[in-house]
Amino acid sequence: MPTKPDMRKAAATAGSAAGSAAGSTSSSTADSPVGTPGGDMAENLVEVTDLKVHFPLRGSLFQRGTAAVKAVDGVSFTLRRGEVLGLVGESGSGKTTLGRTLLGLNRATGGSIRYRGHDLAAMKESQLRPLRRRLQMIFQDPHASLNPTMDIATAVGHPLLVHRLVTDREERRRKVAETLERVGLSPAELFMDKYPSDLSGGQKQRAVMARAIIAGPELLVADEPISMLDMSVRAKILQLFLDLKHDLDLTYVYVTHDLASAKFFCDRIAIMYLGRIVEIGTTAEIFANPRHPYTKALLGAIPDPEKAGVPRNLPRGEVPDAVLPPLGCAFHPRCPVAVASCGWEARDLGALLERHWLVAGEDARVGESAMFGRPEELVVAGPRQILLTPAKHTTAAEVVDLLRRVREKTADDPFWRGVTACEVRGGRAYIAFAEASDPRLRVVAATADTKAPVAVACHLVE
Repeated sequence: MPTKPDMRKAAATAGSAAGSAAGSTSSSTADSPVGTPGGDMAENLVEVTDLKVHFPLRGSLFQRGTAAVKAVDGVSFTLRRGEVLGLVGESGSGKTTLGRTLLGLNRATGGSIRYRGHDLAAMKESQLRPLRRRLQMIFQDPHASLNPTMDIATAVGHPLLVHRLVTDREERRRKVAETLERVGLSPAELFMDKYPSDLSGGQKQRAVMARAIIAGPELLVADEPISMLDMSVRAKILQLFLDLKHDLDLTYVYVTHDLASAKFFCDRIAIMYLGRIVEIGTTAEIFANPRHPYTKALLGAIPDPEKAGVPRNLPRGEVPDAVLPPLGCAFHPRCPVAVASCGWEARDLGALLERHWLVAGEDARVGESAMFGRPEELVVAGPRQILLTPAKHTTAAEVVDLLRRVREKTADDPFWRGVTACEVRGGRAYIAFAEASDPRLRVVAATADTKAPVAVACHLVE
């Protein structure tokens, strides 16, 4: 696996996009951006196929009993032994849910998670329990991860008791002391009888890491492990992760919204958006030549001191509702380069009119919105063809004329690339959209510099 830069030296630049890309990747990493399902398990540790995690919204007023949050929606990838795979995305992208599901902490709705001949997604809790010592998680908040009523020796040594790995108290304390020394809490005797409230944030996270590795795991899922730590200790904790990986032959899934830290820490990066992977490849290739518009937007959001004051081209709007995700490519309502087949629908017209009225002013909003007899028709999800009912004092022809005037003023908006008809039909304004297609991950060639292919789910690279 690649040799990573010393995180202590990287501390000064960890918050910036400036600097060189991550270290060179090994040949096994460069072969396939997603991995090789069905390959040699000496190389592949975990194989994820079409994984779905949907949380039903029972008892809600909206579509009672049938609605669901599609937190993870058809994710496939292979995790190679000894690598660091980053799951990167905004809040609500599904990265934490995916990480938890890999360990059986969330139940999968569909798909499979293959680990050592087992399908974790299909196993009951009683069947998963013997595997727990091999699959561990480090949570985001070190302050909440430790029981405040347990001293550090008891908390760190608890997995040894749960999995019956020691026979007496002396052996457990010896093992705890060795593990605390390994994570940098030295001398161990100084920390073993302390309580979490006696430790700093960085020391708590080291204790959490000690608890995670004490039972001898193969896979660690680290969920935003440095986001709640002071900047002064973040690089040191990441360096500790790398040291433990090398010493204990660990494999990591690193969940983060911070591409800057992923750049230094990860061998490969999977960019997630609304429950799906939209781009996955080596860290060097993702940073050198991002393909997906969302990946480009994330990279553009990384603060760069050399570009202070320069406007950044960030995506508009917010992450859509995971209960009713957009048709086609979920990123298309925010994408500046979306095309006709990306999945335009009625609610996109409502969003366009809101953007138009934001510029046109309140008088335009009041006057023009009053022309629509049923405003709810502008926010309905799904249909590619809509009939807009004019208000009593308005004709369908006047509504169509309004939409054509709005089109002239917003001609550069990608929305209009998906509109195939805007006319009067049966006394109502008829709007039709191009047929949507769902982009799937597709392997594309690498740049000459990295020679490492990536997989991208975007119509622009098909």
